[in-house]
Amino acid sequence: MANTVDARGLSCPQPVLLTLDEIKKGSANELIVLVDNDASKENVIRAAQSRKWTVTGIEENGAVYTVNIRKG
Repeated sequence: MANTVDARGLSCPQPVLLTLDEIKKGSANELIVLVDNDASKENVIRAAQSRKWTVTGIEENGAVYTVNIRKG
């Protein structure tokens, strides 16, 4: 089951830091990251990829982006 990181309303670097903290915990192989601006979305994607995680999907629903990432 995927863990969720809700970073809506936060400006960078907070969404990236929260995502990296969750990755470091190692408790999940999948994460769902919620952000509400394009810069945070792009920065979360880059941070995940730098840790060898794969982006499996990006959805936009109004002002909210849902970024799905998976380990490996």
